[in-house]
Amino acid sequence: MKKQTVKSLRKAAIAVVVLALAFYFIPIITAIWVVCGLIDVMRNDRKNRNLFERYFLGNGLFTWLLSPFNLIVDLLCYRNPGVWKPEQFPEDYQREINEVLGVFKARKDEIIADIDANFGAGRRGMYVYQWYGKHKIDNVPEFNKDYKYIKTIAVSVFSKRESTSWHFGPLRLSLRILYNLIPVQAEIFVQCGSKKNYWYDNPLFIFDDTLFHRSVNEYDGRRYCVFVDIIRPSPFPRLIAGLLAIVSVSVERINSVFYKNWKMIGSSKPKAAAN
Repeated sequence: MKKQTVKSLRKAAIAVVVLALAFYFIPIITAIWVVCGLIDVMRNDRKNRNLFERYFLGNGLFTWLLSPFNLIVDLLCYRNPGVWKPEQFPEDYQREINEVLGVFKARKDEIIADIDANFGAGRRGMYVYQWYGKHKIDNVPEFNKDYKYIKTIAVSVFSKRESTSWHFGPLRLSLRILYNLIPVQAEIFVQCGSKKNYWYDNPLFIFDDTLFHRSVNEYDGRRYCVFVDIIRPSPFPRLIAGLLAIVSVSVERINSVFYKNWKMIGSSKPKAAAN
């Protein structure tokens, strides 16, 4: 029997025991979590064994645990198509998106040079200007302002031949905006469910990262993607922003698990001491 099959069977056996105990001691709460998880995972368009195994037994566990909260957030927001186009956002959201992406386009060479100077060696890196509204690197003045809807501004860097596995993000309070800074014609893409986006065809991809997705770089060079989180369009934007601010501390702790294989670069260059 293959090692992977044995591992899957072991996980399933442990899950059955844990679930049986949960149904015995807290049946109503367990039933709610199971139903919410099933509703949540069924939002994905490619329903196969890998999807359900990763969601309930793998890296989607946090997403499952947060599924009741995420489903409530869905009720507070506009319809979520999963993969978004810029024109599907309200005009004030579009203005912020265009403003931030405009800075990256205008200062691309400078930004990439600065990343290369600080990243050094490693598989994956995250060069962070803002992280859930908290200011980090301050060497691009345009990113030092507080945006109303955009809460994370960073650049994701992959070394050559570096890819992620299929995975889920934890929270649906925000949407993920990716913009490739060097869209070379190679096997470099982001895939959300059945939708595969090659960067040389379209350098911009906006999606709900609680859906099953992966990012692939089968190119003998670095891949640089703008990495932006924007709050979900909602009739209650202040409420959504407030909820994101409240949970940001917990999210940072969760992200320490999600980004454990990443080199996080988030401090400004040391300033000269005053005389």
